[in-house]
Amino acid sequence: MVKIGILGVGTVGASVAKILEENGDIIEARAGKKIVVKSGVVKNLSKDRGVSIVLSDNPLDVVNDPEIDIVVELMGGVEEPYALVKKALENGKSVVTANKALLAYHRYELQEIAGDIPLMYEASTAGGIPVIGALRNGLSANHIESIQGIMNGTCNYMLTKMINEGAQYDDILKESQELGYAEADPTFDVGGFDASHKLLILASIAYGIDAKPEDILIEGIENITQTDVAFAKEFGYEIKLLGIAKKVGEGVELRVHATMIPQESMIAKVDGVMNAVTIIGDRVGETMYYGPGAGGDATASAVIADIVDIVRGNQGPMLGYKKGLESGLKLLSPNDIITQYYLRLQVDDKSGVLAVITSTLGEFGISIEAMLQKPTKNEEIAKLLFTTHHCKESKMQDAMAALSKLDVVHGEIAMMRIEK
Repeated sequence: MVKIGILGVGTVGASVAKILEENGDIIEARAGKKIVVKSGVVKNLSKDRGVSIVLSDNPLDVVNDPEIDIVVELMGGVEEPYALVKKALENGKSVVTANKALLAYHRYELQEIAGDIPLMYEASTAGGIPVIGALRNGLSANHIESIQGIMNGTCNYMLTKMINEGAQYDDILKESQELGYAEADPTFDVGGFDASHKLLILASIAYGIDAKPEDILIEGIENITQTDVAFAKEFGYEIKLLGIAKKVGEGVELRVHATMIPQESMIAKVDGVMNAVTIIGDRVGETMYYGPGAGGDATASAVIADIVDIVRGNQGPMLGYKKGLESGLKLLSPNDIITQYYLRLQVDDKSGVLAVITSTLGEFGISIEAMLQKPTKNEEIAKLLFTTHHCKESKMQDAMAALSKLDVVHGEIAMMRIEK
């Protein structure tokens, strides 16, 4: 018998306990041993968790219990879980975590501490989708060329509503909060930070890149308007918040931002609260992993899959490799990203303006691929929407700064990146 202790018996923790009990027979058949939850930890003992396990409000009751074989960390946060996971590993206990923030900041320290002790984290990225296992094991014969992921269901739900139903950003954010998809303070989701933590985990497995969220480009969906949606439709694009990891020469781009992608691409068809990750390997080509990225049972499914792997004894190294991976690769600066761009700006509606805009862009080596002009309520002002050919991020930022200083340009310039 294998005994489990759960740090954090919230929605996911309660689902883990229930599934281990209700599906115990099939789980035991697959694992080869009976798996039971011995105890759990909560902050508020007076709240009913709907589970019949011993509960404590002291995490050390689990971490230091000699009878517990595997500690499941579902607390959230960074430093307190790090101290507890470290202690559990030092006590010789295997660990399963769903904590993406913990891994975004401390995955390499934990790998060092864990050594040969299993530390598994499938549920940390894309909920119930087994993308960690696919990247660590299923694609181990491949150099990974790129990863693109819809890894935040809240943003995908909001963008789907904006595109399919014409909803305004503020209205759909309020609805998402009422439905429980978005928090009262939605910044972590809509600002791209949640997706960035997941991207960093995948990038470590794919490339061995040790980066923190502060090291990469992170933008959200807050500035997307129906004008942008209409342009995207006109030119055959969908808008998604993507986490992107891409090998470019001896460097790796890591970035999270709203992205225009071709409507015919596989990932463009992923709508609502669903998540999806596409991975391109040099041998297998493109593969896609799709499913629910959050929710108690879906995330618990991934947690229990890790527990079963540990019980079977086939977990392997934490990040999927025992020595340096992709030696020589370095994280590229956000300024060195090369892609295509979409710009939206308001300009004087008079002759000669377009020539001024294109001339200014030309000073930075940027050329226009497609353009659309839309009227505004002010007859003297027009919206100018266009896409560019490939250029470097630093050049685009300099060009936008120069455009904003032109007398014919009014208000802020909106920009979105394009991935084909």
